[in-house]
Amino acid sequence: MFPYKPPQQLRALFIIHYAPLLLIILLGPLTAMYNVFHLPTNQLFTILLGIIIFFIGSYIYLKWEIFWEKNFKGQLVTHGPFNQIRNPHYTSLLIIGFGLALFFYSQLSLFVAVIAIPIMIASIIDEEKHLEKQYGEKFNEYKKKVPWRLLPKIF
Repeated sequence: MFPYKPPQQLRALFIIHYAPLLLIILLGPLTAMYNVFHLPTNQLFTILLGIIIFFIGSYIYLKWEIFWEKNFKGQLVTHGPFNQIRNPHYTSLLIIGFGLALFFYSQLSLFVAVIAIPIMIASIIDEEKHLEKQYGEKFNEYKKKVPWRLLPKIF
C-alpha cells in the first residue's frame, strides 16, 4: 500500500484547506453560546437543511476516502469519483463546511464557508500545477476528459 503523502510544497496548502472547516467548527458553537450573529432565516429549517447538507458532504468525503485508499498506488487516478470532477475531496470539504455553518445557524460560520471557496480554488490550482509537472501529458488528457474541478457543469 502506498499511503498518500502530499509533496512538501503542497503540505501547507493541505493545512490551509482544512483551516476554514476547523474555524467553522470553532465559530459555530461560539455564536450559539453567545447568542450572536444568527442567520436571518427560520432557525429550525436552517438547522435541518444544514444537517442534510452536512451528511451529503460527509457521504461524498467518506466515499472519496475509501476509494482513494483502495486505488491510489502512486499513479494518476482518473476513474471512480474522478470521472465527474477532478477534486472530489475539496468538493466534499466545501459541502461539509456549508452544512455545518447552516447547522450552527451562524453568519460568521457561513462567511468562513464562503471565504473557503477561493482558498480551495487556490489550493486546486497549485495542486494541479504539481500534477501537471508530475504526470505531464497524461494529466492534460485527463483535464480535457474531465474539465470540471469542483462542480460538474459549473467549475
